[in-house]
Amino acid sequence: MAHLKFNPRTLVLLLMILALTAFRLLVTFNSDELKFANFSSIGAVALFGGAYFKDNLKAFSFPLLSLFLSDFVLSTTIFSKYSNGFLYEGWYWVYLAFALMVLVGRVMLKNINIVNLLASTLVIVLIHWIVTDFPIWFKNPAYTQDLAGFWLVLEKAIPFEIRFLEGTIIYGALLFGAFEILKAKYPVLKLQTQKI
Repeated sequence: MAHLKFNPRTLVLLLMILALTAFRLLVTFNSDELKFANFSSIGAVALFGGAYFKDNLKAFSFPLLSLFLSDFVLSTTIFSKYSNGFLYEGWYWVYLAFALMVLVGRVMLKNINIVNLLASTLVIVLIHWIVTDFPIWFKNPAYTQDLAGFWLVLEKAIPFEIRFLEGTIIYGALLFGAFEILKAKYPVLKLQTQKI
């Protein structure tokens, strides 16, 4: 029988993701409805999970689970009028975008530094912008079904994507900075040769 080994790195990473996800709920519940729409931690959580978890299952499942839990709480409480009975209309596009964001963290943040973090942040904002706005345009009679119609949808989303960029930069600096400080102070949190 295999022995389970306690891994403090995994626990700390998971707790940091959950704390930032809880903060997403706290900010949303304590602000005007939609005032902070898209100014959230989910982009930073996706990059963080992709960058620090070396096991694919953990890298994708922990951030996606945190998104689901916070979405579930929000869709059954203050955003219940936007709920379609499960989460919200088009939720699967958001989760697709989120999984792609984790993948960006895995690919672009193998070497974590400020330049790579800023570049990956810009890439995930672009992914979020295109993937989550595609279903708003596709087969919607309010928009022409051509590039001009899709561009109109993208233009309308610019204020939301700017807030997404701001949130990802701020929360990303907190998450990545805090974990790098913790790693420097507690060497047990550094990645060992085996995968976590």
